[in-house]
Amino acid sequence: MCRFRNVTIKTPRTSPKMKRRSLPTVREEQASVSKCNSDIAIYVMVTATAVLSYVNSLNGEFVHDDIPAIVTNGDVIGSNSIKQLFLDDFWGTPMADANSHKSYRPLTTLSFRLNHALAGLRPWWWHACNVCLHAACCALVARACVTVARLQRPFAALAALLFAVHPVHTEAVAGVVGRADVLACIFFLSSLLVYHSPTSNKKCVWLSVILGALSMLAKETGVTILLLNLTIDFYRCWPFVKRSVCSLKIEKRCTGLSIRTIKIVVSLALLICLRLALLQGTWPTFSPQDNPAAFHPSFVVRLMTFCYLAAFNWWLLLCPWTLSHDWQMGSVPLITSGWDPRNFLTCAAFGALFLLCYRCIADLEVQRHTPAVIGLLLLVVPFVPASNLLVTVGFVIAERVLYIPSVGSVIITAYGVQLMWYSKPGSKIFLVVGLALLAASGVARTHRRNADWKDRATLLRADLLTLPQNAKLHYNFGNFLRETEQQDSAIKHYKEALRLWPTYASAHNNIGTLVTGTENAEHHFLQAIKYNKHHVNAHYNLGKLYKKSGRTIQAIRMLERCITLQPRFVQAHVELLSLKPEPEKQKILAKLVELEPNNWEHYVLYGNWLRTKGLPGPASKYFLEATRLSFRHRNVDRPVRGDLISFRSTALTYRTLGQKSRTLQLLTRWHTWRRGWPSAAAAHMYLRDWRLKMELEGRIQVYSKAVNPTKSTTCFDHSQLTVDRTPAKEEPVPYKDKKPYINKDKKTFSDKPVGNSDKSVKMDSKFCDRKSCRVKKRDLSISTQIKTTHNKSEIGLKDKKSNLHRKEKTAKNDIIPKIGATLSERMLLKTF
Repeated sequence: MCRFRNVTIKTPRTSPKMKRRSLPTVREEQASVSKCNSDIAIYVMVTATAVLSYVNSLNGEFVHDDIPAIVTNGDVIGSNSIKQLFLDDFWGTPMADANSHKSYRPLTTLSFRLNHALAGLRPWWWHACNVCLHAACCALVARACVTVARLQRPFAALAALLFAVHPVHTEAVAGVVGRADVLACIFFLSSLLVYHSPTSNKKCVWLSVILGALSMLAKETGVTILLLNLTIDFYRCWPFVKRSVCSLKIEKRCTGLSIRTIKIVVSLALLICLRLALLQGTWPTFSPQDNPAAFHPSFVVRLMTFCYLAAFNWWLLLCPWTLSHDWQMGSVPLITSGWDPRNFLTCAAFGALFLLCYRCIADLEVQRHTPAVIGLLLLVVPFVPASNLLVTVGFVIAERVLYIPSVGSVIITAYGVQLMWYSKPGSKIFLVVGLALLAASGVARTHRRNADWKDRATLLRADLLTLPQNAKLHYNFGNFLRETEQQDSAIKHYKEALRLWPTYASAHNNIGTLVTGTENAEHHFLQAIKYNKHHVNAHYNLGKLYKKSGRTIQAIRMLERCITLQPRFVQAHVELLSLKPEPEKQKILAKLVELEPNNWEHYVLYGNWLRTKGLPGPASKYFLEATRLSFRHRNVDRPVRGDLISFRSTALTYRTLGQKSRTLQLLTRWHTWRRGWPSAAAAHMYLRDWRLKMELEGRIQVYSKAVNPTKSTTCFDHSQLTVDRTPAKEEPVPYKDKKPYINKDKKTFSDKPVGNSDKSVKMDSKFCDRKSCRVKKRDLSISTQIKTTHNKSEIGLKDKKSNLHRKEKTAKNDIIPKIGATLSERMLLKTF
């Protein structure tokens, strides 16, 4: 038996020999590896869900705002320079223009331009880029929920999944123009993650500022990330700030907060000043059609309506069932009475908001509900610029502006599920079933809404069913029907738009373009001008109507008024060109060239006018410039062959000036271009062959002139080309006594074969046959060229002229015009 059963041996803790590596370190490494793997799994799951939810949007077309912002925007399709892109707004209008929308988003426009350079105007690639950006944004949401909002990983994945399938995002993802919001959200979340990273330092602060500036350049609301970062920083440092204030001693952490605050405030002030400077001294102008509540004279009505709109936007985040791409003009009636039942929704929404704010303020000390605070800040701060409470915006409700605030909404939802999961374990099965139904319904609604964005007609019909009281939807659908040659149906929708909105000037203008009868059209155009005296299209259409009816003075006055309202209205200048007297046309043509320096049609018009004034020299310069511009855009499919028109005008002008060599050179270049050689070497080889061919044709002309002097107008026989070897006193043999010999090989008439050069036969000119002169050909050998002919007195020929021979001579002298201008004219006429 052991006697030392109850004896314990104590090992010294500080013994260096007994010290080993602790196991928790290995466990921490394993935990970090497992966390990394779980994060990767979350990112893969979230991105795959986002792509699958929007995969049916890839077959969509360019609809709604995609047309003016992409298809017809010179900054996107490459007709404008990169420098001009940074001077224009989002819609391609110069920021200095009074009619500019003042939405400065060059980063989004650059992404559009890159998209166009890679894929042209094929919509599939544009939609695929939007879906990929949305998937990347979903991954950033999952990361922000873990690192910034402090959600547990399963619930962070839940928040990211709800964000990925949220139906309110369809306008931002399925509509190509919505890329501005998606890009802004990517830089927004990147700045948030960089600023609040665990290893944050001075460089991270400046990097977050740069990312915030990029978010602002993608869309204006992105600048709110700087204010959001500063607010979250104050929230986390509040215990230290309070302790420093109470003890009157500044701690080290408070010093870092002060430095970061100064950097953020200065950067925010500079960015805001830069954005205000880009307005070029003018604010964006909106009409009552865009935002009716902003133009109501009563402050109480404006306040009640704007508060309800904020509550309605929150309702769209909670229940995105009523969706539309356009909420203007009667979609949301004004709240003019305090007893309006919609005020109860406003009170409920702001009551919930105040409760959340109270919970966040009460949590400043303990900070146990960090996800709720972060979610509330993400919900409110990015939405404030679009709420109409600080500045007036050009819309009532826009689903795309909810893309960033929805991040805060899903964080609050996921945090509520997290609290219920641990506080009520018996309700887990109900939570799982409810969340599965919520996610499935989100996927189904998103998939169905993507189908509505397939094309313009489908989108308009779907939204008309949702908002039949929207006058603008009826107006847009009427425009679609007019473009598809359904005038009667278009007039019905225009009239419905006028019934819902009687002062709709654009509807009056479009009805005037469709109705029959000059009086009816004039009435609608005048009504449009009455309700909107700055309506440019109404003035232009009325001017064209007056021109058609012969009222020239009134037409000129309307068109000049149109140019006053919009100086860059090219169509009005073109119409004035046919109404103004001749002395004033040159000024209009110069203005057209100044407004659109890359439009070949204006140069052709200017050249034609100069040619009619007897100035072919200056006209040729404008025609040549038109040809150069048409060559520059040779890869663009156009219904009108501008290269043919401008080339024909240039060639005819050169021929008028007698510049045959330049005509030939122009034809050579045009012919090479039309062949479409794939390489410069092949084009060079073809040019060399073509020039050699033309040079040989020119030498033929020179040789023919050496044999047949162009000044001769007498019809000579072929016998005159040989030297007379007979004695001078010998009488010539009469032609009638000899039978002509026909050389069948050369098809020429002669008394003896041509090869017999011993004797030459003299012929009397009175027997010269017109037929023989027409069909005979000259021998262009060297021996023939050096021979001389006798005078007419020596061979007894009379001076007799032949008109047919003059035609043959003229044809020989005009070899180059036939090859140059005449050949080109024939080619062009066949093409036309």
